[in-house]
Amino acid sequence: MKLLTEYIEHALQFERLAAEERDAHLKAQFIEQAKEYRKLAAERAKRYGLPPPSPPRATEP
Repeated sequence: MKLLTEYIEHALQFERLAAEERDAHLKAQFIEQAKEYRKLAAERAKRYGLPPPSPPRATEP
């Protein structure tokens, strides 16, 4: 269960970074990293028989 929460925390961190980033290339990298952590979290949740994590908030206003 610890890994699941860590994956979500990392995804949220990268989503926050993306929301604050002005450089489009770096922003895209942060968004992609967040997607990968959410993917890992979804796989881990499925393994535990839990519902998948909620989708991320939009990073664009």
